[in-house]
Amino acid sequence: MAMWVFGYGSLLWNPGFEVAERVISTLPGYARSFCMRSIHHRGTVSEPGLVLALDESVRSACEGMAMRVAEGHEARTLDYLRERELISSAYIEKNLTVHLTDGRDIEAVTYVIDADHVQYCGGLPLEEQAQIIARAVGDRGPNSEYLINTALHLSEVGLHDPALEWLHDRVKALAS
Repeated sequence: MAMWVFGYGSLLWNPGFEVAERVISTLPGYARSFCMRSIHHRGTVSEPGLVLALDESVRSACEGMAMRVAEGHEARTLDYLRERELISSAYIEKNLTVHLTDGRDIEAVTYVIDADHVQYCGGLPLEEQAQIIARAVGDRGPNSEYLINTALHLSEVGLHDPALEWLHDRVKALAS
């Protein structure tokens, strides 16, 4: 059975594993948002950044990319994803049903936010998010780079996220 991973943020532009197939897809019941404080990759403990996470929301759906892992790379990919995504236990690994644009429904490894975790910060106003993203830097670089890369890749595959697009424009304005 094929292993699929649902990407909605940095996995879109930096999966870090062998991808055999990419299909635009929708994950019902979750919304993409900057609801996780980043204390490692895009911020620090003293100056946290923000990264995207999937926040459970019954009336929402997140459009992203389902990626089928190349055959024979499943175990290595899962180990890699767990090391990358579960660094602070703010994400929960789930196998969720994702609807592919070609009509298939598949189960995909998906990382969703733990709303009880100390790094969870759902509901921050967009302006506050922009201010944080514009100044934070972590061990993988500026928080703004994460936002810009994600917005660019969503646009390239034809997916639109109005909040993310607003943040992109606002952070660019703050930087100039």
